[in-house]
Amino acid sequence: MKRSLTALIAATLVAATLTTTTASAAPAGHPRPVTKCEFTPTPENPAAKPVRIPSATARAKGTVDVYFLTNYGPFVVRMDRANAPCGVHNFVHLVKSRFYDRTQCFRLTNSSRLGVLQCGDIYRQEEGGPGYKFPDEVTGQETYPRGTVAYGNQGPGTNGSEFFVVHSFANIAPNYTVLGHVIAGMSTFDRMVAAGIADPDQDGPPVKPIRIYKVWAF
Repeated sequence: MKRSLTALIAATLVAATLTTTTASAAPAGHPRPVTKCEFTPTPENPAAKPVRIPSATARAKGTVDVYFLTNYGPFVVRMDRANAPCGVHNFVHLVKSRFYDRTQCFRLTNSSRLGVLQCGDIYRQEEGGPGYKFPDEVTGQETYPRGTVAYGNQGPGTNGSEFFVVHSFANIAPNYTVLGHVIAGMSTFDRMVAAGIADPDQDGPPVKPIRIYKVWAF
């Protein structure tokens, strides 16, 4: 019954967001703008789940909605290809490869400087990526208000599968590629924060595990 209710909530979110999404079809005879991406294998950090390196060509226009179903409820992220074409291209590739399905988010923070949920690390915090990396897509003017979704990294040019969602605010340097923003389901993150963090500094594993059941993109 609980699973059916969760699925029903997710379906409602899908329907609500689809009614506000318009297709960004290119005019006849004019190809969609594209850009080239550079994905570099990381043999020292092999893929944590079976996944191929994405193609080197990414669309550089339009948006894509990504739907997440978690044990705390669903949420929807609208990703902007124009802002981060290679980043969105990679994320959609990982979604279609089911890389994020049945995974766990190992880090939740709620300090005076940083309020984020970090996901995409398959084994544990900052361990278990896709087996490759790619450059940042930043201008130096990025900000990270509530609802922002961005790639996490371990230094310049180390993007992979790790990402974070800002549930309050993030007073951090503009070093993280912004993928898009949550357009439905922010209450899901409020429930995660209310459940608590197993660290006195409010930066560590959640008291109750946060699990991503399924992710899909339209």
